[in-house]
Amino acid sequence: MPQAVLNGTVIADAPESEVLHIEGNVYFPPSSVKSEYLQESPTPYTCPWKGECQYFSVKDPTSGDLLQDRAWSYPTPYPTAFERVGADFSNYVAFWKDVQVS
Repeated sequence: MPQAVLNGTVIADAPESEVLHIEGNVYFPPSSVKSEYLQESPTPYTCPWKGECQYFSVKDPTSGDLLQDRAWSYPTPYPTAFERVGADFSNYVAFWKDVQVS
């Protein structure tokens, strides 16, 4: 089962059948992410083929520090992105390298 772990705390986990692999990143379904560790970030970004991105800062469960823009999702991806990925990945969450995904 894929997991996203930060300093020993699991902040997302889901069966392999429910995660999506997009461009080398594991995207977790929104229901599998512990939202208390995420805080919306104002950082703007729009992917040319996926659409407008929502970044999140991730709260370090050990120190309480916020790690800026270490997670992201696409609330309303472009319809053509669904075709490219082969699934609806709206609001699925991926994590940057500070969060270990295995």
